[in-house]
Amino acid sequence: MSDDRRPDVPGPDGSGDDDVVVRHPFGPATTGEQAAAATPEPGPAPEVEAGTEREADAGPEPGAGAEPEPGAEPEAADPEAAEPEAAESEAAEPEAAESEAAESEAAESEAAPARRRRRRDPLAAALIGVLTLLLGFAFAVQVRAVGDDQDYAGAREEDLVRILDDLNAREQRLREQIADQRSALQQLTDSDSRNATALEEARARAEAIGILNGTIAAEGPGLEMVIRDPEDAVRVADVLDAIQELRGAGAETMQIDGIRIGVSSAVTGQPGDLMIDGRPITAPYEFVVIGDPQGMETAMNIPGGVVQDMTRLGGSVAITQSDSVVVDALRPLDAPQYASPATDE
Repeated sequence: MSDDRRPDVPGPDGSGDDDVVVRHPFGPATTGEQAAAATPEPGPAPEVEAGTEREADAGPEPGAGAEPEPGAEPEAADPEAAEPEAAESEAAEPEAAESEAAESEAAESEAAPARRRRRRDPLAAALIGVLTLLLGFAFAVQVRAVGDDQDYAGAREEDLVRILDDLNAREQRLREQIADQRSALQQLTDSDSRNATALEEARARAEAIGILNGTIAAEGPGLEMVIRDPEDAVRVADVLDAIQELRGAGAETMQIDGIRIGVSSAVTGQPGDLMIDGRPITAPYEFVVIGDPQGMETAMNIPGGVVQDMTRLGGSVAITQSDSVVVDALRPLDAPQYASPATDE
């Protein structure tokens, strides 16, 4: 039935109304009818027979929806219904993009630990290998120790005695080696000590020889003696007598007018023009001597000694004892021309 109108349906007032429209099961047939159906007219709803409603509710017959009836126009899409669907699709697109990004981040976060685990795998394998080797070594040592104990437990008495003798002999050899090492250490220590003592003794002897020879400055108790000669009457013999008297009284080293007196010192010249080792000296003659101050002063004042001789020649002698005098004049070391150290043959 291609027409939706029913001419014989009575209206609400009992009269027939040809304008009453009953919705077709497949929608309005024309565009005009669609607009009329979309805009309902005001007024009471038309009454429709029960049989007609049942036919409308029953829907189309099987196979009727597959092909439209001839002459019917294709059903147009409802623009108002299409607009919400487009909005929903547009809103769904960002949500889908966000869900895809979240899924990719989750996949990357799951892949990162996996990569780290792969990087850690070689180190873990190496550690496991080392631990395995250590456990194997410990197990082997334990098995060997248990085996030795079992061997000793099952050995004969003669074998045990032989093993004990070998151990005792080894211990004795070790003790002898320790004693030898200790003896060598003691010898080295003694040698070092002897060398240090000899070195110290040689140093002290060299200092003493240097003081006596006049090559080293010296300091100590002594006296200062000044001989005045206003008439230039002091002779070479008088100066030599003074030097010998001082040495005999215990003088260790001395200097006269800044010239150091040594073993080979020589006094030369004439009265008023005296020289020591070729260097001139002038009155008053100043003696600086290191030794026993009291003993040397007593030697100078003995009857017939230096003080009386100088007084007889018209001069005078002044002696001053001191707890510390300095003899700082130096003389070059005399190299012997003929003498040399004796060697034991």
